[in-house]
Amino acid sequence: MSILMKGAPRCLPALAPAGPHPPAADNLSYSFALPGGAFCAGLARSAVGELLTRHGLAELRETAVLAASELVAAAYRFTPDREMLLRVHWQFDALRIILYDQHPSHGSAEKSEECRERRSESMWLLAAAVDSRGGDWGLTPALTQSGGCKAWALLHR
Repeated sequence: MSILMKGAPRCLPALAPAGPHPPAADNLSYSFALPGGAFCAGLARSAVGELLTRHGLAELRETAVLAASELVAAAYRFTPDREMLLRVHWQFDALRIILYDQHPSHGSAEKSEECRERRSESMWLLAAAVDSRGGDWGLTPALTQSGGCKAWALLHR
């Protein structure tokens, strides 16, 4: 007895070719933890620079390397020697560099805002570099129970 399945094969999507995909902007998506020492700024610079070169985004390298370094440096200044997470991702025709740190929560909204202002002011070099390329940057509290900060830079080609 044979079973005839009408239409089923037409509903299946075409299979993507098997095998590794070469690095390209469209598959740039990396996240890695940094141990939190002052040396992590150099590690971030090296990693981001290499990733952008391999994924065909070398024209963003100089600004992105500076942005990653400044994000790590600010996290280190405000939360020294605590692990941080760096994310480098290409999405919607823009490079997104995001850094999450473990900055503790403050007891009041007023103290939180003062701290955010101090951190924002300390990131003047990041602001100038990103603005010069028509990008954007910012920082916001990370939405975790233990606190933390999410700082980011956005760069367009």
